[in-house]
Amino acid sequence: MRKATICALWLLALVAGCFRGAGSKSPENPAAKISTPSVEDKSVTQPKTTPDDPVTYTDEQWRKRLTPEQYRVCRRHGTEPAFTGRYHDSKKKGTYLCVACGNDLFDSEAKFDSGTGWPSFYQPIGKDHVGIQSDNSFFMKRTEVHCARCQSHLGHIFEDGPQPTGLRYCINSVALELKEKE
Repeated sequence: MRKATICALWLLALVAGCFRGAGSKSPENPAAKISTPSVEDKSVTQPKTTPDDPVTYTDEQWRKRLTPEQYRVCRRHGTEPAFTGRYHDSKKKGTYLCVACGNDLFDSEAKFDSGTGWPSFYQPIGKDHVGIQSDNSFFMKRTEVHCARCQSHLGHIFEDGPQPTGLRYCINSVALELKEKE
């Protein structure tokens, strides 16, 4: 039964990721810090050292900076297939960064095996490092997680994670870069 459920979720995520475009979405919590600047009409700014400093590029510049799969997931809100990402079962220690801008997102100490096929974390490095907003695509109500600095789509958050938070940040491997601890 569990295998059938995982297969159904994978198929749903694949369909959602392949056909979903980047659209403007309204925040679930207006007080949350989730402003989404338009990348089409902004000039290039270099990545900064804090998540409060936005990183913006034009759509063409994002396409040049990212691989096609990174662009599809991070800029067009796609989803990679379950169990295919390089970090879904990684046990390496370090800090997971946003692949698009280098923002620190998650510490490996907060990573756990959710059995879903995607890297899962029970909390981000800091609440100001990620943003959330409502995602009501494909007849589902979910909460999207994105990078607070560059607004790249990372994955979704669910309320079925372990303690101490009870949350599961289900993140696409392709949206992450692991900076290993020495």
